[in-house]
Amino acid sequence: MSAAAAMDVTGVLDNAEARQARASAWFKELRDAICTRMEGIEDAYSSGPFSDLPAGRFERSETHRAGEGDEDAGGGEMAVMRDGRVFEKVGVNISTVFGSLAPRAQQMMASRGIPGVEADPRFWAAGISLVAHMRSPKVPAVHMNTRMFWTPNAWWFGGGGDLNPMVPVEEDTAFFHAAYKTECDKHNLDYYPRYKAWADEYFMIKHRNFARGVGGIFYDDHNTGDWEADFAFTQDVGRSFLAAHPPLVEKRMNEPWTDEDRAHQLKRRGYYAEFNLCYDRGTKFGLETGHNIEAVLMSMPPLAAWP
Repeated sequence: MSAAAAMDVTGVLDNAEARQARASAWFKELRDAICTRMEGIEDAYSSGPFSDLPAGRFERSETHRAGEGDEDAGGGEMAVMRDGRVFEKVGVNISTVFGSLAPRAQQMMASRGIPGVEADPRFWAAGISLVAHMRSPKVPAVHMNTRMFWTPNAWWFGGGGDLNPMVPVEEDTAFFHAAYKTECDKHNLDYYPRYKAWADEYFMIKHRNFARGVGGIFYDDHNTGDWEADFAFTQDVGRSFLAAHPPLVEKRMNEPWTDEDRAHQLKRRGYYAEFNLCYDRGTKFGLETGHNIEAVLMSMPPLAAWP
């Protein structure tokens, strides 16, 4: 379900460096806004079973991607909060990487219809990736990412967000989806139904025939030929996260839960890990291109269980 076959590649090099700089700056701005919001939630939690813990704070560290020999191939910054009052583990990573695609990565992109990648392996990519695993089984885990990708023959955006409750709650699912639909509809009334369907297809744990969560939106190879419009859409997808997930955290974080709830949460986390290691495009790309392993596997839960 790729948009790559319809890519408009005319003028693909026009203002490339300026556009890349704008995209990288936006992902950093969004990261900062999300970290501030989550630390505020940590401060506000004061009456539950973990209220005696210090409020969680993000620890930031640089990451680097090694190119051929000793050449610089970019990197990024990890922002990870561990053992907070509300967030058991949440990572919000940003990266800007460049270099040459490995043969397998070239093949993967060519199979999606990306033009020119087999003849010219050069690439540039930047993005933000977030995964939050919650203390309380009553608060849904969540994933969000957005990114821009450039090659000498094409550019595109991708990303989305999906909700991963331990036990789905219909009103929470509806709230989460409504936040993304609102932003999608500002750009094209076709985007939400199209990208919701893609999320439903993509976030399936195929070997279990089991959905990872309750969906959201997922898009990739997004290129309408209008870079400004596509960048604006990707920015609004990022903003959607702030409207979609933090209110659910605040709504559910003080609800009581049991040992049985926790056991179920750990099992669902195991399924989440299976998906990321077996199917996730971002994980595969990070491993194929030699990015920092800790950053690539940031999405892994701190604790998990399998039946």
